[in-house]
Amino acid sequence: MSVHLPAPAAVDIAGHAVAPIAWGMWRFAGVDLATARARIDAAFEAGVTLFDTADIYGSDTPGGFGSAETLLGEVFADAPGLREAMVLATKGGIIPGVPYDSSAPYLASAIDASLRRLRTDRVELWQIHRPDLLAHPQEVARALEEAHRAGKIGAIGVSNFTPAQTSALARFLPVPLVSHQSEFSPLHLAPLFDGLFDQSMEQGMAFLAWSPLGGGRLGDPADERGQAVAALLDAKAAEHGVSRAAATYSWVMAHPARPIPIVGTQKAERIREIPQAFIPRWTRAEWYAVLQIAMGERLP
Repeated sequence: MSVHLPAPAAVDIAGHAVAPIAWGMWRFAGVDLATARARIDAAFEAGVTLFDTADIYGSDTPGGFGSAETLLGEVFADAPGLREAMVLATKGGIIPGVPYDSSAPYLASAIDASLRRLRTDRVELWQIHRPDLLAHPQEVARALEEAHRAGKIGAIGVSNFTPAQTSALARFLPVPLVSHQSEFSPLHLAPLFDGLFDQSMEQGMAFLAWSPLGGGRLGDPADERGQAVAALLDAKAAEHGVSRAAATYSWVMAHPARPIPIVGTQKAERIREIPQAFIPRWTRAEWYAVLQIAMGERLP
């Protein structure tokens, strides 16, 4: 008899129970306030509670660096109740042209700048966007500890870190690291094998999966591997009457590390489709079939 993997459930992030799917603002900037508000409303309607942004989001728009946070701050100013209804996450540490700076003075200034743009005095989760190879983890930890003690950041996480880099930082922090944010999809399988999921489960860290649709490659696969993966996802989608995207999110969420897919679409109608992802259920055989096609080889 086929037994289905457990259904996705709420995930705890530093005492906040968040929905199993988040919404991200990488492409949030560059629109008017009404459009921005409509996107936020659609995410809430879809049951999203964790909203993910970063200070660098919007750098490729006329507003430049910080513009996604600035626009979100304008939404909060227009409708203050929205801020209190969400678990807000942002990131910092990338500077175009540098490229990374996690020195204590810069991190302190980046956190303050994000709070000003967001028009809030605190974010629930702040993550270092990418590791700065020239920053000692003890210096990084000092800056984050001070911001946490001051109440500016409720919890601390890392983005695009290796397990070893994460452990090194955790060694100098008096509070636990609560999250990893890294790429994971049927077309990017590294967290399954590089220790990220293992560390997440061992340490009780949430895993926020960016580009869960393979950076859009699963929407229109250009190679044989992508097309083969899409065919299996389409079969599962047809079985349950949902979209390929929903089937993909459900595959991502089936792992016991309980990855939280960060949905990147900025179209309100597609944001409202997020609950479809909770419908499909995978057996072990079905889930591993997608994995092996994605790997291009059979497991031993």
